[in-house]
Amino acid sequence: MTEFSVLVDTSSWQPGFERRLRAAYGAVGYPEAAAEAGLGRTCEGIAEWTVAEILSAGTRVGFVAVTMEADTPTGRIGDLWVDAAHAGQGHERAARSWAEGWCARQAATRVAVRLVEPDGLFADYPVRGQLRMRVITDAATPLDGVTARPMTPAEYPGWLAAENTAFAADIVRSGAMTPDEARKRADRAYTELIPQGLDTEDHSILVLEHAGAPIGTGWLKHRHIPGVTFGFSLEIDEQHRGKGYGRAAMAVGELATVEAGDSALMFNVFGGNEVAMSLYTSAGYPVVEETRSIELPPGTGSLP
Repeated sequence: MTEFSVLVDTSSWQPGFERRLRAAYGAVGYPEAAAEAGLGRTCEGIAEWTVAEILSAGTRVGFVAVTMEADTPTGRIGDLWVDAAHAGQGHERAARSWAEGWCARQAATRVAVRLVEPDGLFADYPVRGQLRMRVITDAATPLDGVTARPMTPAEYPGWLAAENTAFAADIVRSGAMTPDEARKRADRAYTELIPQGLDTEDHSILVLEHAGAPIGTGWLKHRHIPGVTFGFSLEIDEQHRGKGYGRAAMAVGELATVEAGDSALMFNVFGGNEVAMSLYTSAGYPVVEETRSIELPPGTGSLP
């Protein structure tokens, strides 16, 4: 029988958690400095996590850690680990149930988990988002005639409004949030990410053109984490899709990444966007992190 004991002192858990996370980041190709930054991001607020020992006949066999996300009714499983000697004996499934019950008792209506490596335990949790990343050794050559220029102040307000609307719609389509939650998240995100608009430091906000005519836009954040540029968007206007410009836009992003002094380009793709997932796969951008979540059925809070 699997039992759980909540820890008052988490020092027996945290060093091992950080060591496993570093190893996982390294295995999927994170540059060392980027892996450390990713670890710091994952561990934000870790002092507030609830951590429990997983016990079998009184012997510790693993840990499970849970927390609540700010501003949404979402619980998060931050860690669920069972040692190799006791893996596959049902402890993982019992720990998942314990974690879901804990989240429900905090009034969560959904539970999320971020995976650096595939984990069949959460195969029934729908994919809500993926981080894709490619270390750039040789930036691709853009399609003939495709160029990028800085966005003008006159173009910026219309672009910002469209980006905000599209971002909220992507969140809703992924199933991660309700429309109201998604609108609030989008409004907050753009206020925080580009407070000085086009003049925000380390951001490239671009207009993509072919033969001098606009065909799309791009938004990149350089040094998002050490050595890594984050592509918030590389968007081809609808009337120009299907002409190979998607790959050309990614090549433009790679060139901008290298020119800014970074060595890797990272994107987020929301669940349900199979077209983008296929594009990133074909362009050599593997999944380095994946967020999954599930809606909690009524009565989950009664679990032990």
